[in-house]
Amino acid sequence: MTEGPRRHDLASELVLSYYAAFNRGDWDGMLATLGDDVVHDLNQGARETGRAAFAAFLQRMSRHYREQLRDIVVMTSVDGARAAAEYVVHGEYAVTDPGLPEARGQKYVLPGGAFFEIREGRIQRVSNYYNLDHWVAQVGG
Repeated sequence: MTEGPRRHDLASELVLSYYAAFNRGDWDGMLATLGDDVVHDLNQGARETGRAAFAAFLQRMSRHYREQLRDIVVMTSVDGARAAAEYVVHGEYAVTDPGLPEARGQKYVLPGGAFFEIREGRIQRVSNYYNLDHWVAQVGG
């Protein structure tokens, strides 16, 4: 890995690549940014570990939601080991997700954020946060 002040730039580029792949619906591209043993903290949910679990999560999400992230801002630690991102989700609730309100193609706009741990040029942890109650209110729960 690059030494010195470029580490934070590389971390920022990695996180932006992760989100660019998300916006393209390029799940393989997203998975390529992750470490094999990536830890994924779901918003108000369980912790999942491993690239295979993350791939299964992406498949579940793509079945139920059509989303694009806009206004993405990435902040990194000087050493490039940590990053945070803030964004706005513009989405459509396409298919009912079990335990959530019925999907009828409702549109929503929701601010969110994530925290990342980065090692050896790969994302090792992603912790996502958004206001679930705000989302439920928008989709008519």
